[in-house]
Amino acid sequence: MGARPSIKDQLLRVRQDAIVGAVNRLLATKGYDAMTVDEVAAEAGLAKASLYKLFPSKEELAGAAMVGVLDRALAFVEELRGQTVEGDRPVAALDQLKAVTRWAMVTQLEGEMPSLPAHNSSLSASLQSNEAYMDRLISLSNRLSIWITEAQTGGQLNSSLPPELVLYTLFARACDPVVALLKESGQYTHEQILDWVTSTTFDGMACR
Repeated sequence: MGARPSIKDQLLRVRQDAIVGAVNRLLATKGYDAMTVDEVAAEAGLAKASLYKLFPSKEELAGAAMVGVLDRALAFVEELRGQTVEGDRPVAALDQLKAVTRWAMVTQLEGEMPSLPAHNSSLSASLQSNEAYMDRLISLSNRLSIWITEAQTGGQLNSSLPPELVLYTLFARACDPVVALLKESGQYTHEQILDWVTSTTFDGMACR
């Protein structure tokens, strides 16, 4: 059994969690370019100098938030992998993919999903050199790709589609503007939004 963290280490962790939570909320509502370090410090209830001791740059703040979300996603995927249905059979690959997609949209609806960086942005370049972020992104991509291959092989997903197209489409649901627009309209419940976007993602919009 590992040694119990010291009070100092526990306080440090609480402070880091508060900062990452603040960054998550600001990235979800304002985006990376509009977010300022001053706003992060105010949202986390910390002095700017204290924040810089833990995260020396805006890029590192965003990177920590992205790593945190990927950790949560990987934990959710691991939980799914352990679930079974009648007769202790594993849950069907397509149902696993739908569950991950819904989890990502729920996280967005709760204001806890950072917006994905633009492909050519400074944040994107910073994340590509962030080993913790890249390791987790690759791990998540690999695990989802296994389900995608199983679903295509089993006839649950269109096998003519490149697997990476399916993967990128599922990643896009995490920051889908349709989800945000439906939420902001105030006309629909979260459950309706989740059902509709999940349906259009996997079934399309054609009459059946």
